[in-house]
Amino acid sequence: MGIKSFQGARKNQPTSEDIPFKVSDFMTTKLITFRPDQSVEEVIDSLINNKISGGPVVNDKNELVGIISEGDCIKHISESRYYNMPPEDDKIESRMVKNVETIDGNMNIFDAANKFLNDKRRRFPIVEDGKLVGQISQKDILKATIMMKSQNWKK
Repeated sequence: MGIKSFQGARKNQPTSEDIPFKVSDFMTTKLITFRPDQSVEEVIDSLINNKISGGPVVNDKNELVGIISEGDCIKHISESRYYNMPPEDDKIESRMVKNVETIDGNMNIFDAANKFLNDKRRRFPIVEDGKLVGQISQKDILKATIMMKSQNWKK
């Protein structure tokens, strides 16, 4: 004996094309970026004034060359104190992370969330044709889940 459904036929079920699940739908495109020749002091001022914890470092062609974070700046300050060097003499080019892991803007937002969990990162830049086009952060993932209100979560 089969199971009978008393709910009737389901109509107008949204397809995966109707629901935005891609990273590019939720990434930030208006980014505060840094240049490799900026001083660590300039970056610290910008991080504090813009209330951000880090950002991408790009060259004159808007190509991603690194990421600088609060932690990188703190490390610089700590080492400057230890070696008794003035903190403003150093450029971020020597302090930034150069081997930056990026993700594809077409990646599913839930796969991106899983990547955040596995890689323990705060942000991932998105690059297309060698140019920085955006960045997705953990906060963007949280905003995406609230905005989507998936058909199975909450109505």
